[in-house]
Amino acid sequence: MAVPLLLLPLALLPTAAEAAPATEAEMQLYTRIGAVNVCIARAAGVEFDKAVAIAGETIAQVLQGVHTGKIQQVGNQTLTLEDLRRGSVNSAVIGAVELCPKQVPPDVVKRVEAAIKQGAGASPAPGPAAPAPAAPR
Repeated sequence: MAVPLLLLPLALLPTAAEAAPATEAEMQLYTRIGAVNVCIARAAGVEFDKAVAIAGETIAQVLQGVHTGKIQQVGNQTLTLEDLRRGSVNSAVIGAVELCPKQVPPDVVKRVEAAIKQGAGASPAPGPAAPAPAAPR
């Protein structure tokens, strides 16, 4: 009985021909979910790097599985899973800084704030997620 229920979500995924690129609203939702997961994991004592890696992987897998690696803001380009992972981790880190800065290492908070401040006057570069600081520690 449980096996058919576990397979139901797979049956609901769009086929490659039907998959639409992730919209800006969907990207904001996925980023928010990833950031909330980082905050929850950190509050439970999970190491920061592990928390953002799991959140980033979750976002990347959703983008790959539901949107076949396409994001509206990037254009018609299909992103590799590695590109999706990098951008998704960065998005989760930026979101966590906004939602739960006390759960983020201070040096990471500083790098994110500096990157946001630096990017405030410039138009964002295309990519799978918001521009981000150096990789989290």
